[in-house]
Amino acid sequence: MGDLTELWHLYRLRLSSFSRGFCTRQPNYLLKTKRGRDWGDRGHTEVHRGAELDLRAMTPADLASTVRHITIDVLRGRDLDTSAVPEVVTVERPRNPDHGDYATNIVLQVAKKVGMNPRELGEALAAVLAEHSAIDTAEVAGPGFINLRLASAAQGQLVADILEAADTFGHSDLYAGERINLEFVSANPTGPIHLGGTRWAAVGDSLGRVLEASGAQVTREYYFNDHGGQIDRFSRSLVAAAKGEPTPEDGYGGDYIREIAAAVVSAHPDALNGSEADVQEVFRREGVEMMFDHIKHSLHDFGVDFDVFFHENSLFASGAVDRAIATLKDNGNLYESDGAWWLRSTDFGDDKDRVVIKSDGEAAYIAGDIAYVADKFDRGHTRAIYMLGADHHGYIARLRAAAQALGYNADSVEVLIGQMVNLVRDGQAVRMSKRAGTVITLDDLVDAIGVDGARYALVRSSVDSTLDIDLDLWTKQSADNPVYYVQYGHARLCSIDRKARELGVEVTDADFAMLTHAKEGDLIRTLGEYPAVVKAAAQLREPHRVARYTEELASSFHKFYDSCQILPKAGEQSQPIHSARLALAQATRQVVANALALIGVSAPERM
Repeated sequence: MGDLTELWHLYRLRLSSFSRGFCTRQPNYLLKTKRGRDWGDRGHTEVHRGAELDLRAMTPADLASTVRHITIDVLRGRDLDTSAVPEVVTVERPRNPDHGDYATNIVLQVAKKVGMNPRELGEALAAVLAEHSAIDTAEVAGPGFINLRLASAAQGQLVADILEAADTFGHSDLYAGERINLEFVSANPTGPIHLGGTRWAAVGDSLGRVLEASGAQVTREYYFNDHGGQIDRFSRSLVAAAKGEPTPEDGYGGDYIREIAAAVVSAHPDALNGSEADVQEVFRREGVEMMFDHIKHSLHDFGVDFDVFFHENSLFASGAVDRAIATLKDNGNLYESDGAWWLRSTDFGDDKDRVVIKSDGEAAYIAGDIAYVADKFDRGHTRAIYMLGADHHGYIARLRAAAQALGYNADSVEVLIGQMVNLVRDGQAVRMSKRAGTVITLDDLVDAIGVDGARYALVRSSVDSTLDIDLDLWTKQSADNPVYYVQYGHARLCSIDRKARELGVEVTDADFAMLTHAKEGDLIRTLGEYPAVVKAAAQLREPHRVARYTEELASSFHKFYDSCQILPKAGEQSQPIHSARLALAQATRQVVANALALIGVSAPERM
């Protein structure tokens, strides 16, 4: 993302909950002219409808690339400055379908820079675009917009490409060669995962899937915070519960504390015997292990598994903290003042310098963070993404400063902040957990609306805002429930497949040029948007784009289903149109399944 135009494009994507703008640097096909040259050959400007076309699919990205190359050729033919053509060319689906399949504002971007009348340039571009074998019509509208309609055969070719690509459709090599450390959840092993952590479990796992679909090698990592005062409070709470005493003032309550305490005593009948320190240590060691085992099982049942469980204690035991501190002292980024050692974090964008070694000689919390960021890069990761709770805004500058002070690239450190989640039932906030006593947990949410409902509800909204989950809505078996709506669409598509097999309808040699109905075209164009949606979700770290797109795709399919007879009626013979429509339905089923897989939600065959 080196240039300002691409950054601007990403900014436009971020402004909308779902963007219809797409760009590409490389076309997915090569257009050969009569001279046998590639379309990119700047020595030839004429394009003919009869040109040899290796057409894989005319997606919005392909169309954007075609418009860009044709614009360059038209300008070159007039000896005008081709550098005025942006790297990013936007094509959009007009709000009014009467205006065409797509529209581009390339004329408005270029005309003034090259000294041409926008209308004149638009007419010149439209004339050449209309000669492209994949474009049916190109018309100038308004001050310089170009409305485009695709040839039905070119548009329909996308269906064949989807069926060929199968579960890899939408994948790319955007982040090929990147090794990304993705840290999320990382809840303290002192209680069940609360709703904030549950949100990160769903979103983090989905983001990992999106990044992998974009070519990255992703390490899913859980930071096990077993070095600090919260563990002492946890163990004291267990001891109090085992003795039948009240919960310590600063301790943890809830049924889970009593359950773990009882389990420790059951496994170690003499656990309460010995010195206070010995008793505390038994409950600390056994209790933390039991609590974390529960956390891991809850996450696994939620469809979230980690590659690495990293223990904070290991940073101190291995000497990693000492080594990081020594490095900072040696390079001058750690200085002594008032008996403490301070990181020069303000030199690297932080709002204040941070104490690393306190005046009593004990390491401050940030000492572990410094050693941990070094460890991530030393393990070969090229990027470290931290997914933290709403109370961790200060960590953004702090972690980037730590990385830079150690000599790593600060831009390779990303911190995503997620806002809180609330449950609502009958219009009222749900505040009490059956098991935890106070906070609502992952287990509570799954019990209420199931794994699929929970994951979908948590992923489909931007993490930048607080999320209210209406339990009544997410348990409905109707179109009002987004996950039910999408899954029902997939089940209906599977039902069509089963019926097609019974009727003997096949998609072999389907003629996609027959797919000329408005609802067919809308569905095909919606399918064509999927690769760009996945790309935007990866680049912007926003997997909710995939969920929202899936709902739009389901809507487009249901409209197609209601308007177009896909299979022959009873007593009818199968016709070529039935094969073409069946292929379109199968492609739709594939993309729905692919999208649901990226958000970790099942794609049922029957409902």
